[in-house]
Amino acid sequence: MILDLFDNLQIGFAHVVTPINLLYCFIGVFLGTLIGVLPGLGPAATIAILLPMTFTLDPTTSLIMLAGIYYGAQYGGSTTAILVNLPGESSSVVTALDGYQMARQGRAGLALATAALASFFAGTVAALVIALAGPLMAAVALSFGAADYFALMVLGLTASVALAQGSLVKALGMVTFGLIVGLVGVDVTSGSSRMTFGLPDLLDGISIVAVAMGLFGLGEIMLNLTDGEEARSRQKEPVRITLPNRQEMKQISGPVVRGTVIGSVLGILPGGGALLSSFTAYAVEKKISKEPSRFGRGAIEGVAAPEAANNAGAQTSLIPLLTLGLPSNVIAALMAGALIIQGIQPGPQIISSQPALFWGLVASMWIGNLMLVLLNLPMIGLWVRLLRMPYKFLFPAILVFCSVGVFSLQFSSFSIWVMVVFGALGYLLRRLDCEPAPFLLGMILGPMMEEYFRRAMLLSRGDPMVFLERPISATLLVLAALAMISISIPALRARRDAALKE
Repeated sequence: MILDLFDNLQIGFAHVVTPINLLYCFIGVFLGTLIGVLPGLGPAATIAILLPMTFTLDPTTSLIMLAGIYYGAQYGGSTTAILVNLPGESSSVVTALDGYQMARQGRAGLALATAALASFFAGTVAALVIALAGPLMAAVALSFGAADYFALMVLGLTASVALAQGSLVKALGMVTFGLIVGLVGVDVTSGSSRMTFGLPDLLDGISIVAVAMGLFGLGEIMLNLTDGEEARSRQKEPVRITLPNRQEMKQISGPVVRGTVIGSVLGILPGGGALLSSFTAYAVEKKISKEPSRFGRGAIEGVAAPEAANNAGAQTSLIPLLTLGLPSNVIAALMAGALIIQGIQPGPQIISSQPALFWGLVASMWIGNLMLVLLNLPMIGLWVRLLRMPYKFLFPAILVFCSVGVFSLQFSSFSIWVMVVFGALGYLLRRLDCEPAPFLLGMILGPMMEEYFRRAMLLSRGDPMVFLERPISATLLVLAALAMISISIPALRARRDAALKE
């Protein structure tokens, strides 16, 4: 097995270490860092904007760039969280608690170095986890039948509802709405049109890219403009990077390892990823600390643990997509859309049919994390100066990129109208405290769930008991039911809401 791993990694590095793939890996991590630094533009919006550009690229090259944007955003978000108490990325909110206090105490350089080292270690380990766990999960997935895949997707959507912030009813409504929107177009089996309202442009369905640009691009712009530009602090004193000494290395080694393990595990869960991982890692460190009162006052462990967790969680969240064909969060859903548009169906066949894509992505993560360390530390001053750019100069550029990108999909103004409609919807959803991520997951998985459901019913000659007779599908459906029942119990639901709020 070890020899096979080395052989496969050689395949991956052979495909990555080419001028074009190294260039796009660098572009991905650079853009990821940039959007992590700039508030108001997250990785989901950036990936949605860049999706049309990936259609002309090799699938491996495009996935390397998109993944680099995702885990690169975790680096950039920590920089501004530490220096000016302004998290550029949601998963960096918890880093600001102790990171900014360290900066105020004159230890900004130490906090930044700690964040970079923790992220690099976690990214390296997470890539190894993908390399080891990916083939094993894919081998198990090959034994799945149509009923099992349907049950797996039900479990994934149920978990996304359970882990969504706010009202469970709203999250369930978002998933249901997403499933309905995903079924718009021509029914492949019967050839009849569904919910097209007589519009020929809807016969091929609603564009995932246009919807994503609207929800996460235009919706975010509207929210930032109506809320007003957030006051931005100024980092007046120059920052010099200070590497941890022996005592400090001993102090952060445990939190980094624990954060990496937490992120690697929680990243695989649907709805998990970087955000849940960073908050959980911080809570664990504060819980086991002999001096919990230090947290929030400049504890270096409060920087090391969440930074390791969010980077590990960002990378391992791609495992379900590549091995099971199940996006675990909105970023993975967008990547699934990019692969589907290029004619590649995410799932266990990717490792055998597209070895260059899977192992190339794994190898690019090691190279990308090294690029991030070498890129971020020397460019601290540039990132801080970018924070002073008024949002009124930033959002028109985002708007232009969104419009050009969505128009280039089919060279049709209808796609732009779709983006505008879902942009307004995204703004409304945020005002109503509804998360758009479960909606997009439902839209991506809807057609796939329908296909597997029909296939299972066809093979069983219309007997719905096939979902309970197969051990795998029965187990997955029971887990989904238990998840919904558990979060419906008032006491457990109150604890869930308190944990998510904290």
